[in-house]
Amino acid sequence: MTAKPVLAAVEPQLFVSDINAACDFYADKLGFQTVFLYGGPPFYAQVQRDTVRLNLRHTDSPAFDDRFRQSQPDALSATVTLEDAAPLFEEFQASGATFHQLLRQEPWGAKTFIVRDPDGNLLAFAS
Repeated sequence: MTAKPVLAAVEPQLFVSDINAACDFYADKLGFQTVFLYGGPPFYAQVQRDTVRLNLRHTDSPAFDDRFRQSQPDALSATVTLEDAAPLFEEFQASGATFHQLLRQEPWGAKTFIVRDPDGNLLAFAS
């Protein structure tokens, strides 16, 4: 009898217009570190904070067109879960991150906030 496979992690791929600028944003505003840059010039990268990894992929056209954002203004690119969102929210406020949604208590009990990166990717942080 074989053991049931266990899923260990997920690494969302976010589409960005400038890999270096995106790595700088995730480092300076959200406290991630660049794990690797690939290509010359770079077209792919990975950033990591604690056990969370995000893959960044260059695209020449916007990942989200205006019609999509108008019809789906809260469409998320990734959700990061953590024990307590409030201290992280305060950290991101101090760093000057751009918020799509400020910290709030959801009807189902979670505390959430959403950060918008320079390319329009929305990242939810929830506890």
